[in-house]
Amino acid sequence: MANAKFASFRAFYPYYLAEHSHPTCRALHYVGSTLVISIIFISIILQNLTWLWWVPVAGYGCAWIGHFFFEHNKPATFKYPFYSFLGDWVMYGKWLQNLLGIK
Repeated sequence: MANAKFASFRAFYPYYLAEHSHPTCRALHYVGSTLVISIIFISIILQNLTWLWWVPVAGYGCAWIGHFFFEHNKPATFKYPFYSFLGDWVMYGKWLQNLLGIK
């Protein structure tokens, strides 16, 4: 499946989840996504756009640590940047719904 071409996000998402099966990898993605939201919020509150330089560092940094040290695979970002970006936020949203008990 690593060389598969995906015609839709719906077809891609099961692959994305399989590439994020290690709990620590997923946790690092959640930390990175939370940091991204926090940094954007801080940037808006402080009216200081220079904070936005930290968005890719926080988001990708946490995710890539999870892949390289725990999942032992290459992030899907390298092959499927758009679907991977979308997959991260869908996974994060589902995690938040579960955390908050929302069905």
